[in-house]
Amino acid sequence: MGEWIDMDRWVECATMERPGIIFEVVNAQGQSVFTPCVAEVPVPFDWESGPIKFRPIEEPKPRHSDPLPPPIGKR
Repeated sequence: MGEWIDMDRWVECATMERPGIIFEVVNAQGQSVFTPCVAEVPVPFDWESGPIKFRPIEEPKPRHSDPLPPPIGKR
């Protein structure tokens, strides 16, 4: 994972883009969100403060969810 970078340098994220790389953005409370390099960072509705730093990270591998349980009548 990359070093943390102040959000005032977010405009430089395009120069850090590579295949398989996304960005982890955190706020003052330590909450994080993963995002590609976009003009406006998608801030979750429950964040109490805006983003303060970011870092490039390897995109997490997709994971399969657990299978759905059978319908009630089929158990």
